[in-house]
Amino acid sequence: MQEAKELFKKLKIISLLDLALLTPSSYKNSNLSTELTVGEVQTFEAVVGEVQAFSGKLRVVFDLPKLNRELTSIFFRVTPYHRDTFKVGSYHYIQGRVSTFRGEIQMSQPKSIKRVGEIIPKYSTPLRDDLIKNLIEYYITEENLYREGLNNREVSAIIKLHYPKKIDDIENIDIEALKFIEAYNHIKKLKGKRVDFPALESLNGDIDEFVSNLPFILTRQQQKVIEEVRKDLKETKKATKRLIIGDVGSGKTMIILASAVMAYPKKSILMAPTSLLAMQIYEEAIKFLPKNIGVALVKQRDSIGDYLSADFIVGTHAILYKDDMPQAPLIMVDEQHRFGTKQRASLEQMMASNKRKPHFLQFSATPIPRTQAMMESELIDVSLITTTPFKKDITTEVIGKEDFSRLYKEIHKEILKNNQVLIVYPLVEESTNIPYQSIDEGRGFWESRFKNVFVTHGKDKKKEEVLIEFREKGDILLATTVVEVGISLPRLTLIVIVGAERLGLATLHQLRGRVGRLGLKSWCYLFTNDKKNGRLKAFTKTISGFEIARLDLKFRKSGDILDGTIQSGLQFKWLDLAEDEKIVRVAKERVHNLF
Repeated sequence: MQEAKELFKKLKIISLLDLALLTPSSYKNSNLSTELTVGEVQTFEAVVGEVQAFSGKLRVVFDLPKLNRELTSIFFRVTPYHRDTFKVGSYHYIQGRVSTFRGEIQMSQPKSIKRVGEIIPKYSTPLRDDLIKNLIEYYITEENLYREGLNNREVSAIIKLHYPKKIDDIENIDIEALKFIEAYNHIKKLKGKRVDFPALESLNGDIDEFVSNLPFILTRQQQKVIEEVRKDLKETKKATKRLIIGDVGSGKTMIILASAVMAYPKKSILMAPTSLLAMQIYEEAIKFLPKNIGVALVKQRDSIGDYLSADFIVGTHAILYKDDMPQAPLIMVDEQHRFGTKQRASLEQMMASNKRKPHFLQFSATPIPRTQAMMESELIDVSLITTTPFKKDITTEVIGKEDFSRLYKEIHKEILKNNQVLIVYPLVEESTNIPYQSIDEGRGFWESRFKNVFVTHGKDKKKEEVLIEFREKGDILLATTVVEVGISLPRLTLIVIVGAERLGLATLHQLRGRVGRLGLKSWCYLFTNDKKNGRLKAFTKTISGFEIARLDLKFRKSGDILDGTIQSGLQFKWLDLAEDEKIVRVAKERVHNLF
């Protein structure tokens, strides 16, 4: 079809299976009905027995020969077409909704249709239905579907979707087959998008001494991911593209440092989204890396060390503006979803040489469901760290105004133990739109009752200095969600999230991840005017970020999905990323057997 390209563009269709999965929004049934059913749209063979015009309306009495009944129709918007069409003795197939009025069977404003014996799909798209039907009839054939790699059952499900022969075909749709086709189509498209380049260097630095000198033992999952990275970095034919997703406090920094050791004596670069995170990783590098590995910190202001001669360079996006940044065969990005795609690509491009590219590791603390990770690993290799080095002992509870005096006592108790408290407010200034206190309204209460109360928020230009000072000297920190990803606060044991129902589960999980970092007994209080909120109750029952991501999908029916490398706003009509891991696994295997 000549014009198909333009039509596909309008429909955002890029594969034959995209078109096959364009599900009809409804069906028009033109099969002849064998009995009258009040309230349903039905089709009958009919002969006009009587016609009567009155008050601008037309009353037509139809004989239904197959049912041996009469049926009355009133036409309210009468045109010459109606007078010409419905003449006494004329024969029709009429279609409309059956009703009763004063014991008389009626069909208001019926249509006279030309074809019967069909179930006609209707499509809700920006295009006219006849154009969609032409595309479907031309492309969605059994032969084409088999050519795409579908089996008998899957082909049958698609054919029944678009060419149903009987009502049973659409009332008993094979949903499992359609789920599979959605997963299979998506994985196939991702696999086709992946482009690999040769690596700048093979990196094979020995990490045994580094690991044995650590004052703790790496978790099994940390060791597994380090082994995956080690295999990646040895490659020269293919520069690695790996996304490492670890729950809050899962020890991703140790994987970053192990990767820098593997790159040595070649250089490696780590870019972090804030100077606070960059400083923390720099401090960990100085503390744990072998002394022969030189480390430098690059920020807009107050950089540390000479990045030209350093082996491991940690920095913010300030790195992107250094014209003399040395070439590094390994680049890493922490909290990758907080950088734009262009920023990540420009760091990669800075280090590339001809068609050779650096090995590229990206890290994220935003867990995604395992099912989604399995799919997205066609585009980028994905590693999941689902355990933490310290077993977290966090009690999560939904509370309301009536629980405030108990909460106040708990806060007092933690401060007496030399622990710290974080209270997250939904906004900085008072607002009539939100039924909760702001920082400005609440701070007077806390400052008059406790010493060492610190305050910061997103617009605060000194927020990083405030967080550093709070870490050393503070008792209570009043903040907005600016602390969602940020400074490590080892003494923080209690967090209160005000208006918790207004936040997504992923954000609540990130905030809860601020407490209990070193295994101290901790509490997370979800303060809300809606204590019966089912989403919050479900959140209190697990501290696994990967389970939270699954719950988030269940409650929101769409992905809480990382922007950039991982598809943004990924949605399926049939497939449930929270539940259908087995279907995705089978689809992956089928795709791999094709290539």
